[in-house]
Amino acid sequence: MSLRTFKKAIGAVAVAGALGLALAGTAQAADLKLAMSSPPTSMDPHFYNLFSNINVSEHIFDSLTKMDPDSRIIPGLAESWKLVNNLTWEFKIRKGVKFHDGSELTAEDVIWSLDRPATIQNSPGKFDVYTKAIVNKKIIDKYTIQLTTSQPYPLMLNDLTSIFIVQKKATQGLGSDDFAQGKGMIGTGPFKFVSYARDDRVELVRNNDYWGNKPAWDKVTLRFIPNPATRLAALLSGDVQAIENVPTPDLPKVRNDPKLAFFSKISHRVIYLYFDAKRDKSPYVTTKEGAPLDKNPLKDTRVRNAISMAINRQGIKDRLMEGLSEPTNNLVPPTLFGYNPNLKTVKYDPEGAKKLLAEAGFPNGFGVTLHTPNNRYVNDEKIAQTIAQNLTRIGIATKVEGMPMATYSSKGIKHEWSFGLLGWGAQTGEVSSPLRALLACEDSKKGFGTTNWGEYCNPKMDVVLEKALSTVDDTERSKLLQEATAIAINDGGIIPIHQQVTTWATQKGIVYVPRTDERTYAHNFKPQ
Repeated sequence: MSLRTFKKAIGAVAVAGALGLALAGTAQAADLKLAMSSPPTSMDPHFYNLFSNINVSEHIFDSLTKMDPDSRIIPGLAESWKLVNNLTWEFKIRKGVKFHDGSELTAEDVIWSLDRPATIQNSPGKFDVYTKAIVNKKIIDKYTIQLTTSQPYPLMLNDLTSIFIVQKKATQGLGSDDFAQGKGMIGTGPFKFVSYARDDRVELVRNNDYWGNKPAWDKVTLRFIPNPATRLAALLSGDVQAIENVPTPDLPKVRNDPKLAFFSKISHRVIYLYFDAKRDKSPYVTTKEGAPLDKNPLKDTRVRNAISMAINRQGIKDRLMEGLSEPTNNLVPPTLFGYNPNLKTVKYDPEGAKKLLAEAGFPNGFGVTLHTPNNRYVNDEKIAQTIAQNLTRIGIATKVEGMPMATYSSKGIKHEWSFGLLGWGAQTGEVSSPLRALLACEDSKKGFGTTNWGEYCNPKMDVVLEKALSTVDDTERSKLLQEATAIAINDGGIIPIHQQVTTWATQKGIVYVPRTDERTYAHNFKPQ
């Protein structure tokens, strides 16, 4: 069995400092007001697998396994685990863990939480992708469960980081909309739920009975401020004490302000382009004059690779991202499992791109609309505009349409776009996450292609990926994942642009441990 699987990295952030410490610019040391970039779309922790939803849920709910700041697996509500045989995992649940209402966490709550995601109706992104491999769940005793898979499954620990444990008696019979009213919001996490105002804020109070390190804050307000300038203004005025995603144009000002502290880390999120790789005619592909085009050029690997060659990734890093991006041709950063060192960043080569277009039968190019969110990733719409300029220079007349992520995702998941920009964080800590979600042929039974908005499908890649997902030996599995990545990337399944660097800023006297997974946790801010 895998040695890596059982490594238990120590990643907990210790709480330091007296709660009564007076901090410059804070109204009260024991209260924290934190500005986040994106509001949650649902408070039900099992409804929609969306980053902004998960980030809020993790303040209130726990999972059996967790990730440390470097995306290594550590114990959560499961204090230990072992493989009983090649197909059966046994988990020991922490004794004495209390829900926010004072009742004790039991194995029955855990099994209920593992079953619930598959029952959710009308989810635009279901969490059951992380539970599909489990074919049998068994309670051994009050604190022990066994989970059985149909074949060896090395991703069990990774997948369980994404399933939040809810209280059975509090959530039975609830619809997802009920959670926004506070129903079912009883977890075991570091904070207790107080109130939720859609698109504005979530109010929390400290869970004094938390099983882990106690948060430094009596009360936390999660403010949702999508506009970067407004978010920074709130920090500068003292309206909030910490923010995520510092506006890149303001980085020098923030770094040099003696009243502020700045934190950053390369994230596991890849910013990429996807294509309509299935339809013979695509709705937003036209002639350069704007007339409908009978043939969809985006189905051609040569066209997709020409687009990749036309993008000036280093220019985006230097001039747009203020250095806070890392150009890539991979799906994860080098620190994550399955990274392929042989996939070098594609060189900016507009002349070579033109030659590829000509070989594909489009010497004069064509027209296309690039759709993008405008409030989700760092400089998302600006990145799209820059890419559009790059593509127009090689003959692909490109228009950009940006919109809020909520609108964008609701249409993207229905495959309405021809060409789009998106980001994906490998939340399970390895490259199998984007391979399964973004590039595998759509198959709901397998949990494949859940965010494959371009409907790309390469059966050869799927065969290698499926073999990797049932290979326990880490050395062999890493080779298989690297092979699957190379097949998909060389085929132009998606086009990686860069790994995003995530930033945070606080008022002086508050520190934060930056995370590869981009999570912004109120409980990981602390007085200095």
